[in-house]
Amino acid sequence: MFTTFKRILKAGSLSFVRNTWLSVATVLVMSLMLFVMGNLIFVSAFAATALKMFQSKIDVTVYFTTDAQEDQILAVKKEIEAMPQVSGVNYMSKEQAFTDFRDRHKDNTFIASALDEIGTNPLEASLNVSAQDPASYGAISDFLVKKNYPIVDKINYFENKDVIERLSSIIASVRGAGAIIALVLAFVAILVTFNTIRLAIYTVREEIGIMRLVGATQWFIRGPFLVSGVLYGLSAATVVTLFFFPMTWMASPKVALLLPGFDLFHYFLNNFMQFFIVMLGSSIVLGVVSSSIAMRKYLKI
Repeated sequence: MFTTFKRILKAGSLSFVRNTWLSVATVLVMSLMLFVMGNLIFVSAFAATALKMFQSKIDVTVYFTTDAQEDQILAVKKEIEAMPQVSGVNYMSKEQAFTDFRDRHKDNTFIASALDEIGTNPLEASLNVSAQDPASYGAISDFLVKKNYPIVDKINYFENKDVIERLSSIIASVRGAGAIIALVLAFVAILVTFNTIRLAIYTVREEIGIMRLVGATQWFIRGPFLVSGVLYGLSAATVVTLFFFPMTWMASPKVALLLPGFDLFHYFLNNFMQFFIVMLGSSIVLGVVSSSIAMRKYLKI
């Protein structure tokens, strides 16, 4: 059994080496497909980090009418705090809002003079609501809308909601486009590997005939072609993984400019084993599937 397995491995390796240019072409096409798949993984991680960071900065701010009394606002605050989805509620009085606004624009003489001309405080009191989970902001906003407090002027979540939904839609579109490209390239890789195995079968057709005559088993004849398919996948996964080392290192500073909280190179290093397993598994499946299709069609045993 062990001797047979060694012979199958040796025959498959020889077939892989013997058809050098066909093997190189097959590995390159597989590598291209894996490259797109790898970039799709990075894009998904980048998008997830960006969305999570953006959601963490989103909150619900409730603005009250200028004639709202403080005790009325605090009563609303108490009701919101009782919600299980809420992690905290900060009250900002209109006086504090006005003081903070003045401090922020103290160097702007135009704004300072405009405030002096108005003579009254035009700002509104507000409640800043933080949720346990960013996904709960919709429920909090719905609660406030249904309560229909007469002293509530506006709720700013709905503007943020549109931005979140638009960002999520863009991310889904990018992932979908990347998945389609990866599938197309996977189909091309299967076709190329299929033709490579078919030519390999044709090259050793006389040897296969002799093996049949001397009573070689089905798996002894088919095994080397499956080994070749696995070698195509292993080579492609290794090439792509090694290529991603310098690529992620060079791209990391540029990605950090877009999203400071995401280090591409460290993400690649921290997830190296999972990344390589995905690349290796995908490429081996492609190689084995292509080899199996070619053998079923051209290797009648």
